[in-house]
Amino acid sequence: MAGSLFYNLGRKVGPKVRKARWVWTSVTGTEAETIRLERGVGADLAEEARLQLEPDTDPRARRILDETGHRLAGRVANKLRTFRFEPFLAGEPNAFALPGGYIFVSRPIMELCRWDEGEVAFVLGHEMSHVIKGHAIERIVMNSAISTASRAAPARGVLGPWLKRVGVQFLETAYSRDHELEADRLAVRLTAAAGYDPRSSVKLLARLAELKAAPDPLNLGEYFSTHPTFDLRIRSICRFLKKR
Repeated sequence: MAGSLFYNLGRKVGPKVRKARWVWTSVTGTEAETIRLERGVGADLAEEARLQLEPDTDPRARRILDETGHRLAGRVANKLRTFRFEPFLAGEPNAFALPGGYIFVSRPIMELCRWDEGEVAFVLGHEMSHVIKGHAIERIVMNSAISTASRAAPARGVLGPWLKRVGVQFLETAYSRDHELEADRLAVRLTAAAGYDPRSSVKLLARLAELKAAPDPLNLGEYFSTHPTFDLRIRSICRFLKKR
């Protein structure tokens, strides 16, 4: 089935890619199978990502990601969804989500959050939301790595070589503005449901805006530069919080 899955997926997608969630569901037929196959794609990508990244072996980083991530994952409505959180070392802030719930977070992001669990929860919730809403798999499909797979290509092993070629930098590329703001809103809901202060999101984004506007601005790297402006994200979150 795996070979025909990727062949049919590519044939259905065509030059103008449709919504990945719709495509995958139409191919597999059930939500459980869709999520299982998504997880297989994510596992393939995660395996290659680990080869390109330096793991963060600090027990503190592992503990905060595991504990915070576990609380957030426990509040996800769809219990078919599972998540795995992995810290890595980097020169600048970065975090990304792979299909199937593999979330990678760099040490500099934890430091920007001042190791505050509420702020870390917002970052994790934002990345988790890209998985839950289908943004992560959509971005992979839209890059055409799957759509060009041959009829005989196995499900595992297709995307690892592609990620090796394009590099994990591809995973820093921006989602659409609407996807980013949607991920912010769901992240706020998740953090609140998990018992964190939802306004931690605003506190973090406001502090980052100040750091960026300072006379000697802090280099916030590619991750934040590809997101909507801090002011726009703060306004969107505040409007959402007022409606809750």
